[in-house]
Amino acid sequence: MTVSDPETDDAVGDDKPAQPPTGPRRLLAFGRNTWRGLTSMRTALILLFLLALAALPGALLPQRSLNLPRVLDYIDAHGWWGTLLDRLQFFDVYASVWFSAIYLLLFISLVGCLLPRTVEYARALRAKPVLTPRNLSRLPHHATTETDTAPEEVVAAAKTRLKGWRVVERAETEGISLSAERGYLREAGNLLFHFAMLGLIVALALGKMFNYEGQVIVLADGSQFCNSGTLGYDSFRPGLRVDGTDLDPFCVRVNSFDATYLPNGQAEQFTAKIDYQAAGDLDSGTWRPYDLRVNEPLRIVGDRVYLLGRGYAPTFTVTFPDGQRRTQTIQWRPVDQLTMLSEGATKFDPPGVTDSAERRQRQIAITGLFAPTALIQDKILSSSHPALRDPAVAIDVMRGDLGLESGRGQSIFEIDQSLVDSGRLTRVARENLKPGGVITLDDGTKVSFDGVVPFVSLQVSHDPTQLWVLVFAVLMILGLGTSLTIKRRRVWVRATRADGGRTVVRVGGLARTDQAGYGEEFSRLAAQLLSPRRDP
Repeated sequence: MTVSDPETDDAVGDDKPAQPPTGPRRLLAFGRNTWRGLTSMRTALILLFLLALAALPGALLPQRSLNLPRVLDYIDAHGWWGTLLDRLQFFDVYASVWFSAIYLLLFISLVGCLLPRTVEYARALRAKPVLTPRNLSRLPHHATTETDTAPEEVVAAAKTRLKGWRVVERAETEGISLSAERGYLREAGNLLFHFAMLGLIVALALGKMFNYEGQVIVLADGSQFCNSGTLGYDSFRPGLRVDGTDLDPFCVRVNSFDATYLPNGQAEQFTAKIDYQAAGDLDSGTWRPYDLRVNEPLRIVGDRVYLLGRGYAPTFTVTFPDGQRRTQTIQWRPVDQLTMLSEGATKFDPPGVTDSAERRQRQIAITGLFAPTALIQDKILSSSHPALRDPAVAIDVMRGDLGLESGRGQSIFEIDQSLVDSGRLTRVARENLKPGGVITLDDGTKVSFDGVVPFVSLQVSHDPTQLWVLVFAVLMILGLGTSLTIKRRRVWVRATRADGGRTVVRVGGLARTDQAGYGEEFSRLAAQLLSPRRDP
């Protein structure tokens, strides 16, 4: 008995009051509850939904790793809102802290959820089917009959008809019972699906770390590209663990480019005839031919080379007053994919000029439009077909300071308009030219349009986990199909002696899932099990 003093509230007696949990115990309980909540299937599904939701900004907003100029334009156009999104890493979604945190939590949740389920499934595989219920008539599916066959023969015949089921025969006080169970692969398919999902998550994460992707434009006149470093690319996107110093070595030589078109000018087929060399071919100088087409990449030393696009590169020659010549073939950017009307800028530095001030006054840029099949109306050039049938250019020749020594990067397809507006770069000639056409400037400089060379845009992609992503995706489909098509069900048979020496046979069935169709299967199975005859 406990006596309590109302003044001091101290208990006196044999029973001691419960002590509150100490700090370490509270911390341990908090950690245990947190781990249980994190590794529950509900949490895994929530995290999977959050991961899909977190990936949406990566599809809706420009990403810095894909197109930095578009990101900067977006931030400038949206003011404080763009700045806030940038601070929250919405332009670097897949490398952001919050996306990585969701990714990591999902990985931990799946591991903590699947390991106990796997252990439980392994125990279920070793366990025997459960005991036969006392009253089979209470099951959702049941049937009863009487026969003159002995209980032992009834059970033996039932075991024969239940071939493929896990069966256990048990002796009872009044007869013999049979417990059978089938559909264990359902849980195996479920586990396969989730483990494959886990593998897919790991493969995608490793792919983001060790993959790289680069684009390069190569003239289709025998020009070469070698995968020896990042400087050979026009644009390069490395993975988180790629610094560009250990790329798979190979070389590609573009010999020619052929395109076929429909009567309306729409492209039908692109083919770049290339040669390539890799591994031992680099030492021996051996080139191997290949026809590179859209969606038919060249697979070489773990990399894939894709044909992305094509265009034209006009060739211009500038002959300076002292007789020195400079020739350049630079790609121009298509502005109309249907007719391949292109625009660009070819820039020249005057030769032999060492004084920087004089050089900035005599730099030359040829800007304008190129048409593979010229259509000129009132001296305005356009293109009527994408094929090289009647090439022509409409050019402005600009002279002055091109800003090449300013230290700022500039596009190869255009000149700095601010230099034109400030008068540091002026137009000295404008003309439409066919191949072989020449313009003579006021100082005697001659600009000639020599012709045009097709170019191709290539993309090199390296993803060491690509095969694993495919394998895990296929396993996910197989696991999901297995878990959806296989039904987990149980059947019990009890044969007992009744008054008069006859045998009462009772059959009960229970589906462990809510899938429809087991009623019909049980009816067919019960009709066979209630038959006393053995299969021949």
